[in-house]
Amino acid sequence: MADEKKGILYTMLTYTIWGFLPIYWKLLDHVSSDEILASRIVWSLILTVAFIVLLQGRKMLLGDLKELWKSKKKFFTLMLASYLITLNWFLYIFAVTNDRIVETSLGYYINPLVSMLLGVIFLKEKLSPAIKFAFVLAAAGVAILTVSYGTLPWLAFGMAFSFAFYGLIKKTIKLNALRGLALETLFVMPAALAYYVYLFAAGKASFLHSGSSTDILLVISGAATALPLFLFATGAPLIPLYMVGFLQYIAPTLMLILGVLVYGEEFNRINVISFSFVWVALAIFTASKVIEARSVRKGRLNSQH
Repeated sequence: MADEKKGILYTMLTYTIWGFLPIYWKLLDHVSSDEILASRIVWSLILTVAFIVLLQGRKMLLGDLKELWKSKKKFFTLMLASYLITLNWFLYIFAVTNDRIVETSLGYYINPLVSMLLGVIFLKEKLSPAIKFAFVLAAAGVAILTVSYGTLPWLAFGMAFSFAFYGLIKKTIKLNALRGLALETLFVMPAALAYYVYLFAAGKASFLHSGSSTDILLVISGAATALPLFLFATGAPLIPLYMVGFLQYIAPTLMLILGVLVYGEEFNRINVISFSFVWVALAIFTASKVIEARSVRKGRLNSQH
């Protein structure tokens, strides 16, 4: 039970950090989204590798890389995953720095439903009637929002789908979370460094040109990436999967509160109606998952007696 409490604490802390991260990116809204992304990649790799070395995991990291290289399919699949999560980061940073935090919260609210949809399509998973109904409700909510916007909320969809496809790939490749992050970042590092070379050559780089506070914030962006992932990797295995699913709504809820109450983004009656459809869908989705997990656990206990 002590382990489960620790798992809940670490996982809640992870989602709380992710929920408050828009404040951090807002401090960098004078820097272009693409430079923030490049900086995040460079410094998160440096920090993650340093942390792995401190934990004496250098040999394991090299072992993971050799093992991946033996299976070219796994190697290039993980490379695809690294570019998908990079796309997700870019859309998220772009949305936050362009006053669209409410849309980021929508993206992360609909993400678990998109993940379930991909599970049906690619892993041939079965949907219960309750989850089918949840899909219909969520689709109705998004449709209402699309009609009111006059355009599809593409940032929300981009974040939800890129993260869901990333999660789908990660299901097929089992890697230690911290070393996995280092390898994923390593794949996109050449592109990030090449982009930084271009920025400096063109005189467009904010790093080293916009004051020490900007430089410090860009460097710490590595920690802002690595720390919550490390906490998640520590906490999530200690608690049931349905509980991880339930706790993940902390992040988009905090983002929504920040967007509306702190940064004054619009949240009108149409938003309330459409988000309500999504919230009810998520409540049904989560409840069905909890019931499913409990019946599986009960079945295991009965088979043991």
